[in-house]
Amino acid sequence: MKEFNYTVQDALGIHARPAGLLVKEAAKFPCDITLKCGEKKGSAKKIMAVMAMGVKKDMEVTVVCEGDKEDEAAAALEAFFKENL
Repeated sequence: MKEFNYTVQDALGIHARPAGLLVKEAAKFPCDITLKCGEKKGSAKKIMAVMAMGVKKDMEVTVVCEGDKEDEAAAALEAFFKENL
């Protein structure tokens, strides 16, 4: 299991466009990828789960990757968050 924390910098938080890009990025990997924010958590591979979390600017999310190619997934998603969110 690999995980990292990230504080969202985007002024609008994780809204529709970056949520869609995040789901596409997560779908590239065979492992389970979960987003956690406060008491909420959901699959990073499901757009509705990501949107339902309601992540806003300055909120911290934890990304957990478990399974095959978890190291690659964690590295790629951490880079994605830094570039897009």
